[in-house]
Formats: sequence, structure tokens, C-alpha cells
Amino acid sequence: MVYSYIRTYIDQKKFTMNTKIPSENFLCSKFSVSRETVRTAIKKLTEEGYLYSVQGSGTFFHKAIALSANYYRVDKKIKIGLIAQGQDFNASSNIVQGIKHILNTDSVELKIFITDNKIANERKCLESCYTGFDGLIVDGVKASILNSNLDCYSTIYEKDIRVIFFNNYYMYTPFPKVIIDDALCADTLIHKLVECGHRYVAGIFVYDNYQGIEKYKGYVRSLLKYGAVFDDKYVKWCISDETYDKKNFPKSIMRFIKSLPKATAIVCCNYMIMEMVREMMALNGKSIPGDYSLVCFDYSNTDWEETGITSSIHPGFEMGVKVGKKILEMVNDPNYKEHDYSYVFPPNIYEGTSIKDIR
Repeated sequence: MVYSYIRTYIDQKKFTMNTKIPSENFLCSKFSVSRETVRTAIKKLTEEGYLYSVQGSGTFFHKAIALSANYYRVDKKIKIGLIAQGQDFNASSNIVQGIKHILNTDSVELKIFITDNKIANERKCLESCYTGFDGLIVDGVKASILNSNLDCYSTIYEKDIRVIFFNNYYMYTPFPKVIIDDALCADTLIHKLVECGHRYVAGIFVYDNYQGIEKYKGYVRSLLKYGAVFDDKYVKWCISDETYDKKNFPKSIMRFIKSLPKATAIVCCNYMIMEMVREMMALNGKSIPGDYSLVCFDYSNTDWEETGITSSIHPGFEMGVKVGKKILEMVNDPNYKEHDYSYVFPPNIYEGTSIKDIR
């Protein structure tokens, strides 16, 4: 992931005079890895000729090599680009492993781009893929809002470059997607809460991605379906970038929860929000499920049995395998535009110990 991030950074900066790569400290912090891991990635890129070091100044990339490298098919290989957000490291890492499991062959070349969930970064990635690519696997950026990069996707469509989305996709585009049935996830999680007596259920949702909106709609429908209380004040909205503010966002979560004296349960839109809720509960002397019951969408770590959080488990590796297979099928299908390569994963619910029966 560090190696791919630096390669993406080079691609995005190759037309500028800013040729210094991010610092070791930045890379260690961003990916929660050791300095040794970062140096291994930098060493590999240096050996490949992309980087060079200047003592006392830092590490730089060769602009000429960046401009000429890896844009055209090598030895007639199928060239696939993976454009990932890279923010939820667990989910991204598992999906990448699944994709590599399918595409790691002598006939396929895989290039990874990281957008950091920034629309401007996505545009640079897409523009880098106009030439030489046969297919793109994409996790859409801020997919619930009007995306200014749809012209790039139109160009890619006209060039017959195959595109398949995973997790987040853009409505009203002609591309297939591999997603999770978030509505059914919400129905199952809310039903488990209501059948244990919870009527006032708080929800924390991300509003600038497709998944967050679908989870919210499922939350509302399920509350009404099972006779619980729906009230706007029990919903906290946030943007995806906000969830990475580990200093201020957790505090705002706790203020939100404290403002709801009747709330007995909390629904978290994703794993990262759930972790912040658990952290703030512990800091404020609250227990799960003693004081609040807690459920979570898209648990992306592997420790759900250890934490005991009732949740839908994100099919990271399996999702990567699925999109890897489908992009190859699309590349080999001259009439791919006439066929639907979409797939919806059914929810995989882990029933833990985080729901208290208050009947």
C-alpha cells in the first residue's frame, strides 16, 4: 500500500515541478506502519529508478521517468487500474488482496491509484488512465453528491475502457457495480435492536457517499416497519473527511449521544465511526451494552468475535475476488455494454454481545 501510494503521488505530481515525495513520518502515520516498512517501499522504488535521495533534503522522483513510465501495455498484457479511496485501511487492504488474487497472472498488469476520497485526486487518476488501460475498478469518491468528473467517465466509456465500481458508485452512469445490500443489513440490525426492546435508536451516518445514504434509508424504513421511534434529532450526519478528525469528531459524537436522554442504542454507519463511539464510551465511563447497545455496518477488521459487536461483516477479500473476475470477463466481452455485470452481496451478520435486552 505504501509503494502504491507513492506511485500514485508520482503520477499526480509528474507534470509539476514539485518532485519531493511525502516524508517518512507522514507515510508511517497515514498507513500505521513502521519506518522499516516505509523504507522498504522507498528502496524498491529507488531500485526501479523512480526515486533518488538527497542527503539533508529528502527523497525526490525522476520527472522524466515518471512521464515516460508504465503508460502503455507491456508485452500485450491486459492492463487494469484500481482506483481506491484508501481511507478505511482494513477494507482497502482486503479488497486489494482479493483483486490481486485474481489478477496476479502473467497476462495482467495491475496499477493501483489512491484518491484519499478527494474528487480532484480522482480526476488526476482518471486522466492518467486514458491511454493504455483495458479496464478500471473504481471506488467512487463522495458518490452521493454531484461529481465533477463525470466528463472523465464519459471519455473513458467512449474509449471502450471497461469500468466496474465497488462499494460506492455514481447514479445514472452506465457502469456495473459490486455492492452490499445495505437496506437488508439495516433491516436485520434494527430488527435485532427492536426485538430486544429498543425504541429510541440513534444513528450516525455519512452523507457524502452512496453507502451512507442507503444505510440511512434502510435505518428509517426499518424503524417504522418494526414500530420504533423515528425522529430527525436521533440522526447525526457527517461527511467522510470528518470521520478522520480523531481529535474533534469523537467529541462531537459524544455531545450528540448525551443530547438524547431516551436513546438506548446506537447504529454506526461504518467500522471507523464504531471505533470512535467505543473509545468515547470508555473515556466517559459508559459501557456496551450496559449503558448503550451498539451495532455497526461494514465491520472491516477481523476481530468482531473479540469485540463482540453485532454487525454486518464487510466482504473485503470476497468483494475483491468478485470485481477482479468481473473486470476480466468484461475485458474479454466485445459486447460488454449489452450485459449487466453488477452483483449485490447479501449481508453477513455477526450476532455478538453488544445488544442488551431491555424488555
